[in-house]
Amino acid sequence: MVDAQQDVEEQPGRVVPKTKRGARTRAALVTAAREVFERDGFLDARVADISKTAGMASGSFYTYFDSKEEIFAEVVRRMREEMLHPHIRERAGICDPCELIAAANLEYLKSYRRNARLMAVLEQVSNIDEQFRTLRYERATVIFERNATMIRTLQETGLADAELNAWVTAQALSSMMSRMAYLVFVEGQKIAFDTLVETLNRIWFNALGLERTP
Repeated sequence: MVDAQQDVEEQPGRVVPKTKRGARTRAALVTAAREVFERDGFLDARVADISKTAGMASGSFYTYFDSKEEIFAEVVRRMREEMLHPHIRERAGICDPCELIAAANLEYLKSYRRNARLMAVLEQVSNIDEQFRTLRYERATVIFERNATMIRTLQETGLADAELNAWVTAQALSSMMSRMAYLVFVEGQKIAFDTLVETLNRIWFNALGLERTP
C-alpha cells in the first residue's frame, strides 16, 4: 500500500496535494463531505461517514483535513465561489441596468436553489460557531460591496435615485434576496419561482428609481 502522505505537502495553515492522485483524493473527500453534511446536518455528520462515502479509510481523511470543521469550510468555500462570481455582464454582454439586475437576481436564486440544503446547514453552523458566522458575514459583505458599487455607478450616470445611500440600499436589497431565498428554498414557503423572481426584480427597480426599457 502506498502511503497517502506521499501525495501531499504541507503549507502554512493547509495541506496541498502534490500529485494528481492526491488532488483526486482530496476532491473526493470534499464531494463526499457535502453529501454527508446535506444528508445529516453538521452536528450529526461524522468523519467516518465522510470517509466511507468517499470509499476510503478514515486515516486518509486526516491526511488532508484535521477535522470536519475544516472540510466543511472547504465545502462552503467552493459553494461561495459558485454563488459570488457569476460574471453576468461578461458572459451575457448585458448593458441595460434593469436587464443586468434581473439576470443577476435570476442567477443568484437559481444558485441558491441548487445549494439550498447546504445553505441550511451553514445557517445551522453559523448559529453555534464563530468561525462560520464570520464566513457567512464575509460572504454577505462581498455581495453588499458589489451591489453598492453597482448602485453608485447608476447614480453617477443619472439612472438611479441619487439621494439613496448606496451602501445601506445594497444591504437592504441584498438581505431581502437572501432572506426570501431562504424562506422559499429552505423553509418551503409556497411561492412560484417566476412570481418570486418578478416580484424581487420589481422591488429592486422601484427602490432604485429605475425605468424599465419597454
